[in-house]
Amino acid sequence: MTPAQAAVLLLAGLAGGLVNAVAGGGSLITFPALLGIGLPPVSANVSNALSVAPGYGASVLGSRADLAGQGRLIRHVLPTAVLGTVGGSVLLLATPRAVFDIVVPFLVLGATAMLAFQARLRAVVGQPRAHSRGRAAATPHLVVFLCGLYGGYFNAALGLLLIAGLALVLDEPLRRVSALKNVLSATVGAVTVLVYGVFGPVNWAATAVLVPATMLGGFLGARFARRLPPGVLRAVIIAFGTTVGVALLARAF
Repeated sequence: MTPAQAAVLLLAGLAGGLVNAVAGGGSLITFPALLGIGLPPVSANVSNALSVAPGYGASVLGSRADLAGQGRLIRHVLPTAVLGTVGGSVLLLATPRAVFDIVVPFLVLGATAMLAFQARLRAVVGQPRAHSRGRAAATPHLVVFLCGLYGGYFNAALGLLLIAGLALVLDEPLRRVSALKNVLSATVGAVTVLVYGVFGPVNWAATAVLVPATMLGGFLGARFARRLPPGVLRAVIIAFGTTVGVALLARAF
């Protein structure tokens, strides 16, 4: 790896970690950077998943004040996140990506629309506080499992999908949903580290350069997100989600 390639990865890691902490989708910065220095697509995807995982952990530290009172929910859904991520990781290593690459942009744009029209959707599906105990307990597991499956297969914009899904089924302010997103993203990242580290074609040199940059970006991004008013945070996430979805759509077609 040349010094110029290392510099590109450092900048991409810092920007990607910051974006992941605020809205999700930072892999749309780090993944192309890995492709740009010459890594094959599967190796770039696997190396990217390992590289952004520590940044999610740093985001948890930066948003820990907004995790107060969410310990019980986190303990309940973490096994679900692990199960979904293992399934997604196995799919990545065992199946062709062509079909999923076409579906991903629509998932991201759909999640963005869910967040943009959250109030109207809640009028249809009901407010979370009005749900029965059984439904209130089951819906977060469904959201987390599907997002874990997605994250284990293709990590880009995982945070956006988590925010959109959880904001619809949890009666929590967006900043607390974002903090929960950081915990679940870190869990997905930890599982992919274990699976890809053993079975995937990881480029360890590129990963070693990206990891500290994503950690710094993740910590700073989480602190920044806590200071944004709810309306501004929502607008930032929707704007970035739309950009990411369109970028993925252009790449797929």
